[in-house]
Amino acid sequence: MRLRPNPAPADGSRPGEPFAWTRGVGKLLAHGAWNSRVLGAENVPATGPVLFAANHASIMDGPLLFGVTPRPAHFLVKKEMFEGAPAKRFVGWALLQAGQIPIDRSRGDRDALQSVLAVLADGGAAGVFPEGTRGRGDAASVRSGIAWIALQSGAPVVPVACLGAHLPGEPRRSVPPLRRKLTFCFGEPFTVLKEPGVPGRVALANAVEQVRVKLSGHVLDSLQRTGTRLPDDEAADELGLGEMASDDVPGGTR
Repeated sequence: MRLRPNPAPADGSRPGEPFAWTRGVGKLLAHGAWNSRVLGAENVPATGPVLFAANHASIMDGPLLFGVTPRPAHFLVKKEMFEGAPAKRFVGWALLQAGQIPIDRSRGDRDALQSVLAVLADGGAAGVFPEGTRGRGDAASVRSGIAWIALQSGAPVVPVACLGAHLPGEPRRSVPPLRRKLTFCFGEPFTVLKEPGVPGRVALANAVEQVRVKLSGHVLDSLQRTGTRLPDDEAADELGLGEMASDDVPGGTR
């Protein structure tokens, strides 16, 4: 039985595995506090590396998605969630016990991205909200961080649509009413590959567009399938996954 708490990953190291109780809390939130259903769980590979790419419309997307993923996953979480007042530091401690990875949004936090790569290299599951901040949740904007991770790792990417927690007319940072029906749709996995001879910067741009198209299309299909409406508000990206240099892509040049 593991008793030693998970520390924050340092210098791109692999985060600790989520403690079983943290998954239990996530499932209790998803299926107890709220009425969540999961569609497409069979699309998630049972073994090997997998990278979840999810839309982001609600403050509860992260905790609830952690509770419903078919496999325990390590998500990038803004570092502000790990620091500040005592209550917030406790939340940060709990996130670390859940194996989550702090990311500094003020820069392209290479250490955080390397921690995700370490998880995938070990055959684990990791997740990113490519849109960054909470917005409409239609995945119309995708930053380069997840595309860089997908190119570097070769891991299959599973698009995820998080629906129902933020509806039209509701304040952006509000918590959805308890027992609201929420839906999490897992799409078919796809792989982002770099074609031989393509410059790194071009390969990264192509990968960003591929992730955007796949995730946005999956969200739109899931909306039609479930009859869910997205909120009308929009916001600029603030996660700070950063524009990667071309040499960060295998085969890229400065």
